[in-house]
Amino acid sequence: MPRASRAEAGRHREQVVEATAKLVRAHGADNVSVPRAMAAAGLTHGGFYRHFTSKDDLIAEACTAAFAERVAALDDLASGDDSRATFLANYLSELHRDHPGLGCPCPTLAVDAARAEPGDPLRPAFAGGLRDLVDAMGRLDGAQEQDVLVELSTIVGALLLSRACAGDELSERILAAVRDRLLDAPD
Repeated sequence: MPRASRAEAGRHREQVVEATAKLVRAHGADNVSVPRAMAAAGLTHGGFYRHFTSKDDLIAEACTAAFAERVAALDDLASGDDSRATFLANYLSELHRDHPGLGCPCPTLAVDAARAEPGDPLRPAFAGGLRDLVDAMGRLDGAQEQDVLVELSTIVGALLLSRACAGDELSERILAAVRDRLLDAPD
C-alpha cells in the first residue's frame, strides 16, 4: 500500500489533533488513549508515531488547539454588541455544560495540567492557552486583566461544579446564579 503524500499526512495530523482536542475536553487527558484518538480521527493507531513523538505531545497539541478554537470564537464575538454578555450567557449555559467536547478546555484540562509531572508538555501548553484566553476575554470589552482573571476563574468554577452535579436541579441553579451575578455586575 503506498504511503500518504505530505499534504495528506498533514491533513491526517490535523484530524488527529482536532479529534483529540474534543476527546480531552470531554474525557480528560488521562482517559484518551492513542488508539482512541486515532480512531476518533478515522485512522488506525499504527501510524501514530509517523505524526507524533508521544501521547504527551499529542495531548499538548490538542490542548493548544482547543484553546485556539475558543480564542477564535471570542475574537469573532468581540466585534459585536454586548459581546461580553453573549459570551457569558453561552459559557454558563446548559448546552456548554452538556457538551464539554465542543467547549472550553479549562474545566477539564486544568485538573490534568495541575497533576502533570514537571516537564510534561501539557503544563506549558495549558498555561499558554490560558494566557491567550485571558487576552481574548479582555478584548471583549476592554476589561482589565485582574477583572478578567476573576471572571474566568468564576465561570470555569461554575461550569465545573455544574457538570459535577448535572442531572440535579442544583446544576442549573449554579449556572443561573453565576450568570445573573456577572451580567448584573457593574462594568
